[in-house]
Amino acid sequence: MSAFVNRHIELATLDGALTAERHGSHAMVVAVITGTAGVGKTSLALRWSHSVRHLFPDGQLYVNLRGYDPGLPVVGGQVLARFLRDLGVPSAAIPAEVDDRAALYRSVIAGRRVLIVLDNAATSAQVRPLLPGTDTCLTVVTSRDRMSALVARDGAVRVGLNVLHEDDAVDLLGIMTSRYRTDDRRHELVELARLCARLPLALRVAAERAASRPMMRLDELIADLRDESALWEALTPGDTDDSDAVRTVFAWSYRALPESAARLFRLLGLHPGNQFSTEAAAALGRHDLRTARRYLDVLVGAHLLDQRAPGRYEFHDLLRAYAHDQARDTEDQMEQGAALRRIVSWYLQAAATVLRHLTGFDTSVLLHSVPAEVDPPLPMLATPNAAQHWYNTECDNLAAATRAAADADLHPLAWRLAVVLGRICALQNAFDDWLVTGRIGLTSAIAAGDLAGQAWTHANLGAAYLQSGRLDDAATSHRSALEIRQHLGDRRGEAMSHNALGLVALGARHLDAAVAAFSEGRHIAADLDDGYWIGNLDANRAQALLELHRHTEAALPLEDALETLRRAGDRFGEGNALYLLSRLRRETGDLVSAHVNIGAAITIAENADNQMWLGHWLVELGHIQRAAGEPGLALESYQRSATLQRRVGDRIREAIAIAAAGDVYQDLGRLEEAVDFYTVAAAAQRDMRSRWHHACTLASWADASQRLGDTENPVARRAEALALLEHFHDPAATALRDRLQG
Repeated sequence: MSAFVNRHIELATLDGALTAERHGSHAMVVAVITGTAGVGKTSLALRWSHSVRHLFPDGQLYVNLRGYDPGLPVVGGQVLARFLRDLGVPSAAIPAEVDDRAALYRSVIAGRRVLIVLDNAATSAQVRPLLPGTDTCLTVVTSRDRMSALVARDGAVRVGLNVLHEDDAVDLLGIMTSRYRTDDRRHELVELARLCARLPLALRVAAERAASRPMMRLDELIADLRDESALWEALTPGDTDDSDAVRTVFAWSYRALPESAARLFRLLGLHPGNQFSTEAAAALGRHDLRTARRYLDVLVGAHLLDQRAPGRYEFHDLLRAYAHDQARDTEDQMEQGAALRRIVSWYLQAAATVLRHLTGFDTSVLLHSVPAEVDPPLPMLATPNAAQHWYNTECDNLAAATRAAADADLHPLAWRLAVVLGRICALQNAFDDWLVTGRIGLTSAIAAGDLAGQAWTHANLGAAYLQSGRLDDAATSHRSALEIRQHLGDRRGEAMSHNALGLVALGARHLDAAVAAFSEGRHIAADLDDGYWIGNLDANRAQALLELHRHTEAALPLEDALETLRRAGDRFGEGNALYLLSRLRRETGDLVSAHVNIGAAITIAENADNQMWLGHWLVELGHIQRAAGEPGLALESYQRSATLQRRVGDRIREAIAIAAAGDVYQDLGRLEEAVDFYTVAAAAQRDMRSRWHHACTLASWADASQRLGDTENPVARRAEALALLEHFHDPAATALRDRLQG
């Protein structure tokens, strides 16, 4: 049952500010709706936003910033990542740093007409990174704070929202009860409105209570509420305020619930996040789905819970705080702990199911020693797309569950959930959640004294650091994992750690160290007869050998890796081995075999519909076509690769493809076009601190500029390239250094 009354003045103010010319030709771009808790800020914002959304055809964005929620508020980086995904940016393309996300957000939204609602903001600082910075968009902010900084610095129009006038409060009660009650007298409705402090949230809860008891006289209900109010005042020290009136109404309604629904209500106050699914509620209350739905319907009907979408529910922040207080005061410590264990265990099992669907990872190694607290209904995940959608919906709850488990000393659950989440986050560069939960997981594993858990969590953090380009931190984490695994005699774990350290060394272009790490890991994998790791370590070692121009040594391991990974059914591993074989054949002059191998790899990527693989392997196809004297086809491959890499967010590989296109234009004598491509590639490589590739691009750029008759810039670019090459001492670096100095 919903109702909205009056607020005509506030709506007219917002309408007028939207259309009025302010500061010359600029219309309002930020509106701030302020007022006390429960006064109806969100309802007004959503009602008005709905009425003007036709003016913003490029979409609407909404987020609850939870500035006054009992849990942690939402931070700008999280919101920016969510908004960028909603605006069509692939998860893998979202930068790790908040400033970079903000810049990308402003770039993506520039010129679009988008309506943005930032609900329940605590401070101007929480809001400011989310402002799009363009007068084509409108941002609506709701807050209990006056947001003076937004008004002063950003020209926001502030609309203060007060409690309803008496007539409007009575009208709201009448609208919500008229179908069920016909004999209520006005003076009684006035008294009921007074007891609710004329706050819409309290009025709705009270109206539902009255509507659900049509045969009970209103003066009797009012007497009950007065008694509740007197009890609340006796228990609450100091002066009361409007929020106390709201909580009095909550208590009045809560005490009227059936005990089974009341129990679920207070247990939901222990849920780590503000929004949750039917399945999560069932796990928390130890109910089957049908029973959970029935109790949730009771709570929604009493206006103690909002249903935001099919199977998804949300608390008003005041109601969540009230439910949490009831759980704390009613349930003993043992039951509170058991409820939290149930919900965290459910999220762990659900996330493990998602991970299996997305990657095929065998999660039993992580879950075998954790008994299920319940046998909960897990989400229906028939496809990888369904699994991804579930994760996107629940990612905030998963991070919150990790933190809640650690805070409650449920450390075995916390570190395992962090590791499972890390493997999901790795698929989409979700560095915020990955690093935050990863650190929580490591702390929990240490607190639990669980050495195996410490190894897993060090490795998890190491992977996050490696993928986000923090190679020194990655090396430290993976060395810690290796030391623990060696102490435990975990040979398979040792092989995994050596592989990880090899990848770190390969990323830093410490090629001899990479070969040594991969070789050590391969030796262990062979002792264990672990075909999967034998194949992957052979392929990774061969890649390092190719970078060292040791082609003969790379050939046999690559052939073996291809067969091993093909037998293991590892499609990416097989495709990667084919790509490396193609590179080996091309660099040794066998272009026909190279073309066959890369064609097979590209077929694997296309059959898997994996744009990341395809974009990477298309560059090798372009290299073969360029070597074969087919510049047109090479350009097509490079440009297609760059487009795919931009789509999946791999800026380093995108820049490699762009620079390669510049090489083709230089081959063709189209030097100005070559310089344009080098300029773009070098800028991205400088931003991403990709020293080796940046040096290569600068060298080619210097050559093209010199051929154009430029006498100054080539010298500076060669000097910059030589400075970058000081970090590298392998044969390719030596050859490039000689070329630059020649």
